[in-house]
Amino acid sequence: METSLESRRFSMKQAKQIVGDLQSPIRRVYWTDFLLTILSGHACFTAMMQVPDRLAADNAALWWGLKAFFYAATILLFLRAAMFTHELVHLPREGWTAFRVTWNILCGFPFLIPSFTYYPHVDHHRRKSYGTEEDGEYLNLSHQPPSAIVFYMLGVLVTPIAGFLRFAVLSPICWMFPSVRRWTFTHASTMVMDVMYERPEAGQRVYRIMIMQEVACFVVCLGIILHGPFVAKTWLDPLWFHAYFVGVGMIFMNNIRTLGAHRWTGPGSELSFEQQLLDSCDYPHRPWITELWGPTGTRYHATHHLFPGMPYHNLGLAHRRLMAELPEDSIYRETAKVSLLGEIAQLWGRSSAVARQRRAEWQRRSTALPVPVGFIGSRMAADGSMIEGNFDTNPKNDSNRSDVA
Repeated sequence: METSLESRRFSMKQAKQIVGDLQSPIRRVYWTDFLLTILSGHACFTAMMQVPDRLAADNAALWWGLKAFFYAATILLFLRAAMFTHELVHLPREGWTAFRVTWNILCGFPFLIPSFTYYPHVDHHRRKSYGTEEDGEYLNLSHQPPSAIVFYMLGVLVTPIAGFLRFAVLSPICWMFPSVRRWTFTHASTMVMDVMYERPEAGQRVYRIMIMQEVACFVVCLGIILHGPFVAKTWLDPLWFHAYFVGVGMIFMNNIRTLGAHRWTGPGSELSFEQQLLDSCDYPHRPWITELWGPTGTRYHATHHLFPGMPYHNLGLAHRRLMAELPEDSIYRETAKVSLLGEIAQLWGRSSAVARQRRAEWQRRSTALPVPVGFIGSRMAADGSMIEGNFDTNPKNDSNRSDVA
């Protein structure tokens, strides 16, 4: 399929001329934003565990209020910090090693989302693989019934546990039995939407990085296990419950954001450039709210797909420039959406239409099935009793009809 970046209603050359000076990441922005975010998040997590008991042990309403406040703050801060993994994929390889290491130490390892789990994200931006089976971050939800959306959201309940088991149990098994390594790398080493996704083979460099990061995550898991009996002095450690529910909250927020990041109209095959652009969404309105659920530029998903290498701190400016300078009939304008929940509602509507169409098709086919001339079985008589016999589908010849004297 043709995936040229030039089309009748959008010129990539023109767009690059408009935002060409916005491609360079600013180090101090990355370092300041991430460090303030992650350190504040860890502080809020600690406060969530300790402050309510210390300040409101005898006041249930205040206790729950403090717990809810610090819980919400922790989720929003940790989600923003975690989303920097998206930036790590697109940052230049050279010159950002210290930032990558720091992110893994403060965020990737404690959250059990080391950076190697997101390397395949680049396939989500390749023109030939976007929306296909090679893209683990895409589900054709607009072509599936609402149950697919429900199952996707229910996954938040098991994902934290699955992540823990991946590094606490599966990693040491891989170290002892190398034959398990290939399966683990293919099926259990990537942050994706599609649970059937198979990660392609990688080089030895990726394997070396993965093993080093696995060891660090295993140490974190070991610390979580031992925290109860040796630090909290209990076999039912509150840390485990707090960590689990924070993980669920973070993943829930990210999944909601993801449902509105695309329109999910791809049928599973390769899409044209225009189709890919129109399948992505920007949310430029109400920045003080949208930045909470779509941090580090993820609320400008369509603009990001146009310029994957553009740093997150320039995406908003790039969007405003493009909206101001592109022609009035540019399809880029159609990517700007007003409401995340509104887009999710439209997705649900498209999915519901698919479900209705499938039900109608099933009913049409079931009524069109040929009925055998005769069959042996049972029928219900007028008094509710069952009549056994050899029945003919022609009422005139049916001697076993219940209305025959």
